[in-house]
Amino acid sequence: MLLFFCYFCSLAFPLADHSLITNLVIFSTTQASDAFDTMTEKVKETVDDFNTAKEDGRKANEAFNKVRKARSHKFNTAFKKIDASLKVIYTDMTKSSKHPLGGNAYLSLDDSDEPYRGGMKFNAMPPMKRFRDMEQLSGGEKTVAALSLLFAIHSFRPAPFFIMDEVDAALDNVNVLKVCNYIRQRSADFQCIVISLKDMFYERSESLVGICRDVSTSSSHSMTLDLTRFDRAKGGAVAKRSGEDDNKEAESPPKRPRRSAAATGAE
Repeated sequence: MLLFFCYFCSLAFPLADHSLITNLVIFSTTQASDAFDTMTEKVKETVDDFNTAKEDGRKANEAFNKVRKARSHKFNTAFKKIDASLKVIYTDMTKSSKHPLGGNAYLSLDDSDEPYRGGMKFNAMPPMKRFRDMEQLSGGEKTVAALSLLFAIHSFRPAPFFIMDEVDAALDNVNVLKVCNYIRQRSADFQCIVISLKDMFYERSESLVGICRDVSTSSSHSMTLDLTRFDRAKGGAVAKRSGEDDNKEAESPPKRPRRSAAATGAE
């Protein structure tokens, strides 16, 4: 390009001063060199920005994979423990003298490799019944299964207390008794407040709380009753009666042992 420009100038200005042509050539060369340096600097900056973005993307990807592995590990740990507890709790809440083995319940994942991409299924099989969907179970069977899952989740990360609002509405007396017994067994681990209309819950509770309306003041009042003091009083009366019987037996003269007819006949 430069040679062509010089040749063009020599043809266009044959009588012109050669110094002018030389200055023009030097000026054009300087502009081209400056443009080249500018473009080279821009390319260098672009390459540096690309490398920086590439490194940032690599670090972000490593951090994301680390978080994803930690999340999957925590989820799988919780899932396995809750599933194991669910099987034991549901079996305990469904077994009886007629069905000593109880029922079976378990959790399953749609995608075990990536559990967050799929859902989770909860299946329960009451004693002596075949496998079927949860929608086909009765109201009482669903309640027992739901309570078992709730207690299983609580076993993994305990809460200080439960509030249950008429969870026994669809349960018969046998299942209500099972739920009461389980709550009493776990009463040392958590406090359970049950809103119920079943006498069986009242009989096996430690205290009662009643809400009534005061017509004169148009307000509500609460009444509490500690049932444990009756248990202590009953236990003390039994212990006192037992002590009195022991004292009477110790003060009375020794009785002649009686012999059975069979023993007498053997003599």
